[in-house]
Amino acid sequence: MTDYVSLQDVTKTYRMGEITIKAADGISFDVQKGEFVIVVGPSGAGKTTVLNILGGMDVATSGKVFVDGAEITKYRGKKLIQYRREEIGFVFQFYNLMQNLTALENVELAMQICKYPLDAKKVLEEVGLKERMNNFPAQLSGGEQQRVAIARALAKNPKLLLCDEPTGALDYVTGKAILKLLQDTCREKEMTVIVITHNSALAPMADRVIKIRNGKVAETVLNEKPMPVEEIEW
Repeated sequence: MTDYVSLQDVTKTYRMGEITIKAADGISFDVQKGEFVIVVGPSGAGKTTVLNILGGMDVATSGKVFVDGAEITKYRGKKLIQYRREEIGFVFQFYNLMQNLTALENVELAMQICKYPLDAKKVLEEVGLKERMNNFPAQLSGGEQQRVAIARALAKNPKLLLCDEPTGALDYVTGKAILKLLQDTCREKEMTVIVITHNSALAPMADRVIKIRNGKVAETVLNEKPMPVEEIEW
């Protein structure tokens, strides 16, 4: 495997009146191509901020971010849009589905902006929505909407898949099935997958675990033998 993602002293500050808040405070870490990575930490630690910067949806205040050798922190305008469309799959914590489109249409819409999409129906079947793909989001439970969001990201067949609490709205059994799908996809397609979660019990399934606390990397752990999801309990 070769280096694929590199964050170098990344900071992100916000101004709230007279107060300056550091959501990311000099974060640095590297991820190799094809790794399954879990980023853990409590709420407010800076996990989502890092994911948004890496996905090109937020801009770092300082520092550099490299993906596949390209410095994405230099991207602006059309170049940034192209990066998000063609390189990144993003599973949002709050779904972000188009309410006037069916589950299938939501997935198909995302596929129209990428180069090498997967079959939308097949991916929806893989996330357990074979019988629900023609339903609108309002007709789906929160867990089912989350699975549509996951299918939408996977169908883009991205090089880098970013997941913000992907099992947060799912029951235990479904959550395990989705994590297994993400882990299997990472292995089979050599897709680099980064999952952020507050659930440290998921750490053994990752190749690399990055622990973030107070906007800083507190620890990085490499697992020589990641556990299959089926063997993990939480």
